[in-house]
Amino acid sequence: MIFSRALRREFNQVAGAVFVTLFTVLATTQSIRLLGNAATGRLASEAVFPLLGFSALSYLPVLLSLTVFLSVLLAISRQYRDSEMVVWFASGQPLTAWIRPVLVFTLPFLIIISALSFLVSPWAVRESERYKAQLSARDDAARIAPGTFRESGSGERVFFVENVAGDATSVQNVFVSALQQGRMGVIVSKRGSIQIAENGDKFMVMQDGRRYEGEPGKLDFKIMEFERYSVRVEQSGRGAAPESSPKQLATAQLLADRTNPNKGEFLWRIGVPLSTLTLALLAIPLAFVNPRAGRSVNLIFAFLVYLFYSNCISITQAWVAQGRVGFHSAWWLVHVAMAALLLILFWRRLAVGSILRSLVRT
Repeated sequence: MIFSRALRREFNQVAGAVFVTLFTVLATTQSIRLLGNAATGRLASEAVFPLLGFSALSYLPVLLSLTVFLSVLLAISRQYRDSEMVVWFASGQPLTAWIRPVLVFTLPFLIIISALSFLVSPWAVRESERYKAQLSARDDAARIAPGTFRESGSGERVFFVENVAGDATSVQNVFVSALQQGRMGVIVSKRGSIQIAENGDKFMVMQDGRRYEGEPGKLDFKIMEFERYSVRVEQSGRGAAPESSPKQLATAQLLADRTNPNKGEFLWRIGVPLSTLTLALLAIPLAFVNPRAGRSVNLIFAFLVYLFYSNCISITQAWVAQGRVGFHSAWWLVHVAMAALLLILFWRRLAVGSILRSLVRT
């Protein structure tokens, strides 16, 4: 009982450190990507943190699965490195006695990963796409911030306003640059406003300004003064919601509409919890450390096993989505193959343990 509590405490401590490290790496890489998009104008700056949160939720099942695998692997590897496993085998305990503590440690993670995989992650992907659609559906005038150059959603125009008047539809000292058919057009005006036509199109109506038009590098620019000039910034019906992908669908919808892409997505969702359980048990024999070979050898082999397992799940998902393999024969095939590898590794390590016990007794 005391030994089991000590093992669970060590597993939890290692899991905390591993999860914080992996989550930091994930958050950093996603932040760099999102901030890069915001810096180039492809993403609104206020959307960085919401999209970062949605992205973290969508990646959490895989992140927690890897956390469980590494936690068991590192904790048992330390037992081998500090020669505690020699004492374990000498006391008559086989390697299979580690299965129960590992399962007790893995069970809460398995429940959380299942909930994330079946419920939370699809919701996060769905809300992320919906949020992106709302951002892309905003009219170009809504993208304008006083004192900042902003690119339109289509990338055809660049807007600049010095300040915004009392209501959000009126602006002052407007600059608009547009490139159409190889000719550059620049519009400057003292003030402007947003107006909606009868057909639903939105226009920025500028007053008391000038328009400069010509080809860059040439001197034949045209200058036109105007009292009123309208630029369409949004067509009616623009920003319609995109078609939902299988990743966005709730699990109940996947089961109701059994198309090949939906079957492939469902295979992935059940594959993450199943692989978590298999990887946790695989970590027991993979944690074996040969003092003469060093600790890194088993870690490299374990990492390759994880990559192989994960890629096999992704490949079977793609095959099911393409209709090349049936769902009923694909969802269990990879996991059974890895379970067979698990039995082989346990058999080999049990043989090593019996040899160590005989050496200690002699």
